[in-house]
Amino acid sequence: MNPKQMKKILKRQGIDIDELEGVTEVVIRMPGRTLVFDAPAVTIMRVQGQETYQVVGTPREAPGQQAGKAVATPAAPAEPKAPAFPEVDIQLVADNAKVSREEAIAALARCRGNPAEAIIMLTNG
Repeated sequence: MNPKQMKKILKRQGIDIDELEGVTEVVIRMPGRTLVFDAPAVTIMRVQGQETYQVVGTPREAPGQQAGKAVATPAAPAEPKAPAFPEVDIQLVADNAKVSREEAIAALARCRGNPAEAIIMLTNG
């Protein structure tokens, strides 16, 4: 089965897979350790409003960040971040429940990104 056929089958099952183009670096920070992937292959899979990223490549330990030798860096100010939902899910909820984009996003947040639950919640009042 070729990749296009596989993608079609997954799409019918509500699974959308795309490769992110042009990724130059992925950094994973942990207490006392930082891994850097240079020029990795990154794939994103969307299932029921949830996104999963797959990183393929060989990591290297960031200089000065070996296990047990963490280097202090100033923390960025914490900014409350609105949950990000796929635009297609937002539009699906807004159209089917006949609500605004903002109401659709709020409903998706209350339903943990599940568009079907959000539509039911909004239409059943």
